[in-house]
Amino acid sequence: MQVVAPGGAILNPMQAWNTWARLAMHVAVTGFEAQSVMALRFMRLAAGGARAQSEARRMVTEKVMALGEAQSAAAVAAIKGDKGHRVATKVLRVYKRRVLKNRRRLAK
Repeated sequence: MQVVAPGGAILNPMQAWNTWARLAMHVAVTGFEAQSVMALRFMRLAAGGARAQSEARRMVTEKVMALGEAQSAAAVAAIKGDKGHRVATKVLRVYKRRVLKNRRRLAK
């Protein structure tokens, strides 16, 4: 089904749904990856010692830094006039990058 917008542009209503569905899938995958990072962190914390203390401090600091970075990404995208799904994708990209970085670091 196609809809013709004013000016002759052809719109596909499924395209908007697909964009949000794709974003939802990326959010789910990032959530699963974050769970694996949590498991690795819990193992490190359970082992105790200096590495556990360092990891605990790093977790707190990192969360605050990630929030600030995500807010900045969202604000810049919104100010540029990006659509909602693009703003959300940029925020997700911040968290995904950090999750993957942590997984690589903790899996060593």
